[in-house]
Amino acid sequence: MSENILTYFEQIKAQGLSIDITRGKPDAYQLDLANELLSMNVEPFDGDVDLRNYGEPFGIQDARILGSDLLSAPVDNVITGEQSSLMLTYQMILSKYLFAKSVPWKDIEAPKFICPVPGFDRHFRMLEDFGIEMITVPLVEDGVDLDVLSDALQTNSNVLGIICVPRHSNPSGEVYSDENINELFKIGRHYSEDFLFLFDHAYLVHDFLPTKDQTAVWKLAEQNSTTNQTVVVTSFSKVTFGGGGLSFMAAASDNLDLIKRIRGSMVICPDKVNQKRHTKFFKDLSAVKDHMKKHADLIRPKFEIAYKALEKLDKDVGEYSQPTGGYFITFKSQKPIASKIVELCKEAGVLLTPAGATHPYGKDPKNNTLRIAPTFISEKELEIAMDVFITAAQIAHNQG
Repeated sequence: MSENILTYFEQIKAQGLSIDITRGKPDAYQLDLANELLSMNVEPFDGDVDLRNYGEPFGIQDARILGSDLLSAPVDNVITGEQSSLMLTYQMILSKYLFAKSVPWKDIEAPKFICPVPGFDRHFRMLEDFGIEMITVPLVEDGVDLDVLSDALQTNSNVLGIICVPRHSNPSGEVYSDENINELFKIGRHYSEDFLFLFDHAYLVHDFLPTKDQTAVWKLAEQNSTTNQTVVVTSFSKVTFGGGGLSFMAAASDNLDLIKRIRGSMVICPDKVNQKRHTKFFKDLSAVKDHMKKHADLIRPKFEIAYKALEKLDKDVGEYSQPTGGYFITFKSQKPIASKIVELCKEAGVLLTPAGATHPYGKDPKNNTLRIAPTFISEKELEIAMDVFITAAQIAHNQG
């Protein structure tokens, strides 16, 4: 290894940096785009509905219509909730765990779930909470590796479903093709009529570069006669405010009944005032898309900075994803050095998401996958952080 790179790394460490790129969060300028919500006046009555009082447990009609447009699902199949798609997802799993119509999941021996990898650490944590074993299948360019999925279902019993992010997959950015989703439906339905297709559409409207066409998941479910097995969620967590937005779920039949039942126990009523603010701010789906173009203009330059830096790495060190939307980049090293890269970056004052976070139980069997989150920090800080990252990757590769 060249002494120059080690000397350079020592110079970086001497700067006393403190940069955090562990989570994919909007920056302040993105949040400013929705500041009108903070001072927006809302009339207390929406027709005959008193927004200040109890009632409308599944959301006010305007909010459900907006969710219907977002998810391309009938409004009667849509509920509007709070905060995040993750919360609705957790409630859905909880309702199946306690009350699933055929057999509650709590009564199933050694329940399992399919988790495409690399994936979202909070999905993994949620399933682990319920004691559901996670079976990994790799992602390919157009979605889930269907051959590996078929093999996994043939060799495992009591697989309850799959959870995935079908557009700008977290963290590697895949956009599932219609063909991939159609085959996913066929394979899962063949395995079990109770197999749950759980789609977290967290980045449904988060394109920042031209992105390939994708038919709405709910429409594909209708075409495949799997709406009774399909749940689709999305939210405004990275559209307006984190923790202060809205979430939406499309479900049908028993699943719709279950989410209504569990929310009836957990939630007295949603924040209808906040729902009204949002539907006043976003008159329709077109307004949401126009708003997200402003986000894209702020995010795109940061991903371009990250891509430009990563281009400097030889392919024998590692390769990286180049998503057209979402909030993350995935780096895969050729050697099992992910944890070493994280350690070196920390020494230099740059915090990364822990190695292993992209896999269930925090265990990446190849120790080669890392998630990079470029959005939250300034462009200048990002340039510095990426310089630290590629320097650490080169050192770890040479030492490995």
